[in-house]
Amino acid sequence: MDLTLTYARPDRGPGSGPLTVGWLRDTDKGGVIYGAPERASDLTARPREAGSPHGKSLARCPAVTQAEARLWTVPCPVDLALGFARDPEGRAAIVNRAGPSSGLRAGKLRDVVTLSVESEWRHPSRPVVQVKLPYVFLCDEPCWIVQAPPFLHYRPDPLPGLTVTGRFPISLWPRPQMWAFEWHDTTRDLVVRRGEPLFHVGFEGERPERPIQMVEAAMTAEVRAYLDHISGAVNFVGQTFRLFEAAEAARPERLVTPVARRASQGASPAGAAAQAV
Repeated sequence: MDLTLTYARPDRGPGSGPLTVGWLRDTDKGGVIYGAPERASDLTARPREAGSPHGKSLARCPAVTQAEARLWTVPCPVDLALGFARDPEGRAAIVNRAGPSSGLRAGKLRDVVTLSVESEWRHPSRPVVQVKLPYVFLCDEPCWIVQAPPFLHYRPDPLPGLTVTGRFPISLWPRPQMWAFEWHDTTRDLVVRRGEPLFHVGFEGERPERPIQMVEAAMTAEVRAYLDHISGAVNFVGQTFRLFEAAEAARPERLVTPVARRASQGASPAGAAAQAV
């Protein structure tokens, strides 16, 4: 199938200026715990008290800074302390190790964390856990999102498995992101604290040299209708990438409408709404 996308932003020609990527929350319920995506480069930022970096340091290497500046990080919204077990009938299950001290009510854990059915695991001894998130990324030019493990975040206690990666076109198929984890060592608990990076996201446009501009986007009626139109398709058909042509036919002219936010004290109005690399 030909997946060449020809549309462009209504207010500018294709390929001019920064590639603007919008982000929004698919729901306002509990939205306060889901902060804005953060620059991944903040994870490796040099402490101010350390002074100016050496001319040959990593902090000034153009290859390093270009790569890190094009990544954003999505943080974990809640404290997770999960164990894996099987019930007396042998069915796989998740155990909340935090118990009564958990910040998540028992009934709410199932709303955030799910265990995929065993028939959908890639390996019979590696459970797949998913954390539901409301983040949706959009673009009005051909653009693919790449979701990757948070490799810029150092953990002294590595997770007992692998973060599942993904790639799809946010200009045609915007959908809520999800953190999927393949649990290799089920004898070890899966522990992630609120605010820790869950994954990085990067963006691929038609011209890789263009900078990326991230803006908070509004959930307009057109965007809501489009998200509803394509959501849940995976529950009814396999190989959803085959639906791109039909999705493009229903796509509104504009997906990204920046949200105007009051600038915080000491911040510029432009910096409050957009982050450009």
